[in-house]
Amino acid sequence: MKKLLSLVITFALLIALSGCSAKSKSKVETINVGTGTQFPNICFIDKDGELTGYDVELVKEIDKRLPNYKFKFKTMNFSNLLVSLGQNKVDMVAHQMEKSDERSKKFLFNETPYSVFPLKLSVLKDNNEIKDPKDLKGKKVVVSASSNAVPVIKKVSKKQNDNFDIGYAGQGSNDTANQLKTGRADATVTTPFAVDFQNKTSPIKQKSVGPVLSNSKVYFMFNKQNKPLSKDVDKALKEIKEDGTLEKLSKKWLGENYAKSSY
Repeated sequence: MKKLLSLVITFALLIALSGCSAKSKSKVETINVGTGTQFPNICFIDKDGELTGYDVELVKEIDKRLPNYKFKFKTMNFSNLLVSLGQNKVDMVAHQMEKSDERSKKFLFNETPYSVFPLKLSVLKDNNEIKDPKDLKGKKVVVSASSNAVPVIKKVSKKQNDNFDIGYAGQGSNDTANQLKTGRADATVTTPFAVDFQNKTSPIKQKSVGPVLSNSKVYFMFNKQNKPLSKDVDKALKEIKEDGTLEKLSKKWLGENYAKSSY
Protein backbone atom coordinates (compact mmCIF):
# COMPACT_ATOMS: atom_id res chain seq x y z
CA MET A 1 0.00 0.00 0.00
CA LYS A 2 2.81 2.38 0.94
CA LYS A 3 4.57 1.54 -2.34
CA LEU A 4 1.41 2.29 -4.32
CA LEU A 5 0.92 5.58 -2.46
CA SER A 6 4.52 6.53 -3.18
CA LEU A 7 4.03 5.84 -6.88
CA VAL A 8 0.86 7.97 -6.95
CA ILE A 9 2.64 10.90 -5.27
CA THR A 10 5.61 10.60 -7.63
CA PHE A 11 3.30 10.53 -10.64
CA ALA A 12 1.42 13.61 -9.36
CA LEU A 13 4.69 15.48 -8.87
CA LEU A 14 5.82 14.63 -12.40
CA ILE A 15 2.55 15.99 -13.81
CA ALA A 16 2.89 19.17 -11.76
CA LEU A 17 6.50 19.68 -12.87
CA SER A 18 5.53 19.02 -16.46
CA GLY A 19 2.82 21.67 -16.20
CA CYS A 20 5.27 24.19 -14.74
CA SER A 21 7.72 23.46 -17.54
CA ALA A 22 5.06 23.98 -20.20
CA LYS A 23 4.04 27.27 -18.64
CA SER A 24 7.67 28.36 -18.49
CA LYS A 25 8.22 27.62 -22.17
CA SER A 26 5.08 29.48 -23.20
CA LYS A 27 5.84 32.54 -21.07
CA VAL A 28 5.81 35.78 -23.08
CA GLU A 29 8.55 38.30 -22.31
CA THR A 30 7.61 41.98 -22.42
CA ILE A 31 10.09 44.16 -24.30
CA ASN A 32 9.93 47.89 -23.61
CA VAL A 33 10.82 49.81 -26.78
CA GLY A 34 11.98 53.40 -26.46
CA THR A 35 10.95 55.72 -29.29
CA GLY A 36 9.92 59.32 -29.94
CA THR A 37 6.81 61.20 -31.08
CA GLN A 38 8.16 64.06 -33.19
CA PHE A 39 10.07 62.39 -36.03
CA PRO A 40 7.93 62.83 -39.19
CA ASN A 41 7.05 59.53 -40.89
CA ILE A 42 9.32 57.60 -38.50
CA CYS A 43 7.73 57.82 -35.04
CA PHE A 44 5.02 60.42 -34.53
CA ILE A 45 1.48 60.96 -33.28
CA ASP A 46 -1.05 60.94 -36.12
CA LYS A 47 -4.28 62.95 -36.43
CA ASP A 48 -6.12 60.30 -34.41
CA GLY A 49 -3.65 60.56 -31.53
CA GLU A 50 -2.00 57.22 -32.33
CA LEU A 51 1.73 56.49 -32.31
CA THR A 52 2.77 55.35 -35.78
CA GLY A 53 5.43 55.71 -38.49
CA TYR A 54 8.02 53.53 -40.20
CA ASP A 55 9.98 52.46 -37.12
CA VAL A 56 6.83 51.95 -35.06
CA GLU A 57 5.06 49.82 -37.66
CA LEU A 58 8.24 47.81 -38.29
CA VAL A 59 8.47 46.94 -34.59
CA LYS A 60 4.80 45.91 -34.67
CA GLU A 61 5.58 43.61 -37.61
CA ILE A 62 8.52 42.11 -35.70
CA ASP A 63 6.17 41.61 -32.75
CA LYS A 64 3.83 39.53 -34.93
CA ARG A 65 6.67 37.22 -35.92
CA LEU A 66 8.14 36.67 -32.46
CA PRO A 67 5.37 35.09 -30.35
CA ASN A 68 7.65 34.69 -27.31
CA TYR A 69 7.85 38.47 -26.96
CA LYS A 70 5.41 41.32 -26.46
CA PHE A 71 6.80 44.66 -27.64
CA LYS A 72 5.49 47.66 -25.72
CA PHE A 73 6.33 51.26 -26.68
CA LYS A 74 7.60 53.90 -24.26
CA THR A 75 7.74 57.38 -25.78
CA MET A 76 10.18 60.08 -24.72
CA ASN A 77 12.39 62.90 -26.01
CA PHE A 78 15.19 61.75 -28.29
CA SER A 79 17.82 62.96 -25.81
CA ASN A 80 16.47 60.57 -23.15
CA LEU A 81 16.46 57.40 -25.26
CA LEU A 82 20.02 56.22 -24.63
CA VAL A 83 19.89 57.33 -20.99
CA SER A 84 16.80 55.16 -20.50
CA LEU A 85 18.46 52.25 -22.32
CA GLY A 86 21.53 52.54 -20.11
CA GLN A 87 19.34 52.58 -16.98
CA ASN A 88 17.37 49.53 -18.19
CA LYS A 89 14.15 51.54 -18.31
CA VAL A 90 13.77 50.30 -21.88
CA ASP A 91 15.14 47.13 -23.50
CA MET A 92 15.42 48.39 -27.06
CA VAL A 93 15.52 51.69 -28.95
CA ALA A 94 13.78 52.26 -32.30
CA HIS A 95 14.58 55.74 -33.65
CA GLN A 96 16.72 55.47 -36.82
CA MET A 97 19.89 55.00 -34.75
CA GLU A 98 23.24 55.14 -36.53
CA LYS A 99 26.34 53.30 -35.35
CA SER A 100 29.23 55.17 -33.78
CA ASP A 101 32.31 54.10 -31.84
CA GLU A 102 30.99 55.78 -28.69
CA ARG A 103 27.59 54.11 -28.90
CA SER A 104 29.10 50.70 -29.74
CA LYS A 105 31.22 50.79 -26.57
CA LYS A 106 28.14 51.12 -24.37
CA PHE A 107 25.37 49.40 -26.32
CA LEU A 108 24.59 46.58 -28.72
CA PHE A 109 23.36 47.05 -32.29
CA ASN A 110 21.53 44.30 -34.16
CA GLU A 111 23.39 42.99 -37.22
CA THR A 112 20.80 43.75 -39.91
CA PRO A 113 20.30 47.43 -40.83
CA TYR A 114 16.68 48.17 -41.63
CA SER A 115 16.98 51.48 -43.45
CA VAL A 116 19.29 54.14 -44.86
CA PHE A 117 19.14 57.62 -43.37
CA PRO A 118 19.81 60.19 -46.16
CA LEU A 119 20.49 63.77 -45.07
CA LYS A 120 20.38 66.75 -47.42
CA LEU A 121 20.14 70.51 -47.17
CA SER A 122 16.61 71.87 -47.04
CA VAL A 123 15.50 75.45 -47.74
CA LEU A 124 12.23 77.31 -48.24
CA LYS A 125 10.56 76.37 -51.51
CA ASP A 126 11.06 79.84 -53.01
CA ASN A 127 14.75 80.03 -52.00
CA ASN A 128 16.81 79.87 -55.20
CA GLU A 129 20.07 81.14 -53.68
CA ILE A 130 21.09 77.92 -51.96
CA LYS A 131 21.46 74.94 -54.28
CA ASP A 132 24.62 73.40 -52.86
CA PRO A 133 26.66 73.46 -49.61
CA LYS A 134 29.04 75.94 -51.27
CA ASP A 135 26.17 78.43 -51.38
CA LEU A 136 26.04 78.49 -47.56
CA LYS A 137 28.85 81.08 -47.28
CA GLY A 138 27.68 83.84 -44.94
CA LYS A 139 24.44 81.99 -44.20
CA LYS A 140 23.03 80.24 -41.13
CA VAL A 141 22.04 76.55 -40.91
CA VAL A 142 19.69 75.49 -38.11
CA VAL A 143 19.58 71.89 -36.81
CA SER A 144 18.20 70.05 -33.79
CA ALA A 145 20.90 69.89 -31.10
CA SER A 146 20.51 66.13 -30.52
CA SER A 147 19.99 65.07 -34.13
CA ASN A 148 22.17 63.10 -36.56
CA ALA A 149 22.41 66.31 -38.58
CA VAL A 150 24.80 67.98 -36.10
CA PRO A 151 28.01 66.03 -36.88
CA VAL A 152 27.12 66.06 -40.58
CA ILE A 153 26.78 69.84 -40.86
CA LYS A 154 29.86 70.37 -38.65
CA LYS A 155 31.86 68.26 -41.08
CA VAL A 156 30.62 70.39 -43.98
CA SER A 157 31.45 73.56 -42.04
CA LYS A 158 35.00 72.39 -41.32
CA LYS A 159 35.53 71.50 -44.98
CA GLN A 160 34.44 75.01 -45.98
CA ASN A 161 36.62 76.73 -43.35
CA ASP A 162 33.64 77.56 -41.13
CA ASN A 163 32.27 80.11 -43.61
CA PHE A 164 28.69 79.78 -42.33
CA ASP A 165 27.00 79.75 -38.91
CA ILE A 166 25.29 76.80 -37.22
CA GLY A 167 22.29 77.41 -34.98
CA TYR A 168 20.03 75.10 -33.01
CA ALA A 169 16.28 74.70 -33.00
CA GLY A 170 14.33 75.46 -29.85
CA GLN A 171 11.29 73.73 -28.40
CA GLY A 172 8.44 72.66 -30.64
CA SER A 173 8.37 70.33 -33.61
CA ASN A 174 8.08 73.18 -36.14
CA ASP A 175 10.64 75.61 -34.73
CA THR A 176 13.13 74.83 -37.51
CA ALA A 177 10.57 75.68 -40.22
CA ASN A 178 9.60 78.86 -38.37
CA GLN A 179 13.24 79.97 -38.23
CA LEU A 180 13.46 79.51 -41.99
CA LYS A 181 10.21 81.41 -42.54
CA THR A 182 11.21 84.38 -40.36
CA GLY A 183 14.72 84.61 -41.84
CA ARG A 184 16.51 83.69 -38.62
CA ALA A 185 18.04 80.79 -40.56
CA ASP A 186 18.62 80.09 -44.23
CA ALA A 187 18.77 76.29 -44.37
CA THR A 188 18.50 73.13 -42.35
CA VAL A 189 19.64 69.52 -42.71
CA THR A 190 17.00 66.81 -42.86
CA THR A 191 15.73 63.85 -44.86
CA PRO A 192 13.71 64.12 -48.09
CA PHE A 193 10.84 62.20 -46.47
CA ALA A 194 10.74 64.68 -43.56
CA VAL A 195 10.50 67.52 -46.10
CA ASP A 196 7.66 65.69 -47.83
CA PHE A 197 5.82 65.34 -44.49
CA GLN A 198 6.44 69.02 -43.71
CA ASN A 199 4.94 70.09 -47.04
CA LYS A 200 1.84 67.95 -46.50
CA THR A 201 1.16 69.11 -42.95
CA SER A 202 2.37 72.72 -42.75
CA PRO A 203 1.87 75.96 -44.70
CA ILE A 204 5.66 76.46 -44.56
CA LYS A 205 6.86 74.68 -47.69
CA GLN A 206 10.44 73.44 -48.15
CA LYS A 207 12.56 71.61 -50.70
CA SER A 208 15.66 69.42 -50.57
CA VAL A 209 18.68 70.73 -52.45
CA GLY A 210 22.21 69.62 -53.29
CA PRO A 211 23.85 66.22 -52.89
CA VAL A 212 23.26 63.70 -50.12
CA LEU A 213 25.49 64.79 -47.23
CA SER A 214 25.24 61.55 -45.29
CA ASN A 215 23.78 58.16 -46.14
CA SER A 216 24.11 56.00 -43.02
CA LYS A 217 22.66 52.61 -42.19
CA VAL A 218 20.39 52.52 -39.16
CA TYR A 219 19.75 49.81 -36.57
CA PHE A 220 17.89 48.95 -33.40
CA MET A 221 19.84 49.33 -30.18
CA PHE A 222 19.95 47.08 -27.10
CA ASN A 223 21.84 46.68 -23.87
CA LYS A 224 24.97 44.52 -24.13
CA GLN A 225 23.33 41.66 -22.19
CA ASN A 226 20.41 41.46 -24.64
CA LYS A 227 22.16 39.43 -27.36
CA PRO A 228 19.39 36.77 -27.52
CA LEU A 229 16.78 39.47 -28.16
CA SER A 230 19.00 41.12 -30.78
CA LYS A 231 19.43 37.79 -32.59
CA ASP A 232 15.69 37.13 -32.55
CA VAL A 233 14.99 40.60 -33.95
CA ASP A 234 17.53 39.96 -36.72
CA LYS A 235 15.81 36.68 -37.56
CA ALA A 236 12.45 38.44 -37.88
CA LEU A 237 14.01 41.29 -39.89
CA LYS A 238 15.47 38.84 -42.38
CA GLU A 239 12.03 37.36 -42.97
CA ILE A 240 10.46 40.82 -43.27
CA LYS A 241 13.06 41.79 -45.86
CA GLU A 242 12.83 38.58 -47.87
CA ASP A 243 9.04 38.57 -48.20
CA GLY A 244 8.92 42.21 -49.35
CA THR A 245 7.27 43.64 -46.21
CA LEU A 246 10.20 45.93 -45.41
CA GLU A 247 10.08 47.49 -48.87
CA LYS A 248 6.31 48.01 -48.56
CA LEU A 249 6.71 49.74 -45.19
CA SER A 250 9.47 51.99 -46.53
CA LYS A 251 7.46 53.04 -49.58
CA LYS A 252 4.35 53.63 -47.48
CA TRP A 253 5.99 55.81 -44.84
CA LEU A 254 9.08 57.23 -46.56
CA GLY A 255 7.95 57.44 -50.18
CA GLU A 256 10.79 55.30 -51.53
CA ASN A 257 12.53 52.01 -50.79
CA TYR A 258 15.13 53.39 -48.38
CA ALA A 259 15.78 49.83 -47.17
CA LYS A 260 17.20 48.53 -50.47
CA SER A 261 20.75 49.88 -50.19
CA SER A 262 21.13 48.83 -46.57
CA TYR A 263 22.12 45.29 -47.42
